[in-house]
Amino acid sequence: MSVRRILQLGDPLLRKVSAAVGDPVSARGVVQDLRDTLHEFQRTHGFGRGISAIQIGVAERIIYLEFEGKFYCLINPQWVRMSAEKFQLWDDCFSFPDLMVRVERSVSAGIHYTDEHGAAQVLAAAGALSELIQHEMDHLDGILAVDRALDGNSLSTREEWARRYAAISSAPQSIGVPQSIGVLQRNS
Repeated sequence: MSVRRILQLGDPLLRKVSAAVGDPVSARGVVQDLRDTLHEFQRTHGFGRGISAIQIGVAERIIYLEFEGKFYCLINPQWVRMSAEKFQLWDDCFSFPDLMVRVERSVSAGIHYTDEHGAAQVLAAAGALSELIQHEMDHLDGILAVDRALDGNSLSTREEWARRYAAISSAPQSIGVPQSIGVLQRNS
């Protein structure tokens, strides 16, 4: 398997709605490429928790996450629920790593999916994991964080964000968010 090029903002493939995977076991090669690509991005950029297949040019409903020491391979994930309670955060993405976007996400969410062995799974997530899943699920539907910007003042280069907001990023600035959730979540 190998490290793949990550599609960048402006590539029309990022706007494509991903197709369902017919045989989850056949997705193992893509999953390994996602894992390798995530690890290379982490090595070169110093952050990253998840990546979707469309970001490496594969228009299939596959997400790979590494969160708090666990990894998740989500094949054909579908929403079960999303909380009405929301919080705001500065988000980023592997497809535009020098851009920060202020968005609003649900505090908790639930999905069901198939894992890389073909087993049905359910995942209930809150806080940062919920936000990460929402970010990656958007990718599968051709939606980018820039589409979810709260307003015209919700975009910033990473350099300007660091100058203006980094000092306050450790203190949650959100609506109804548990104190353990930070303002900045680093995604794919």
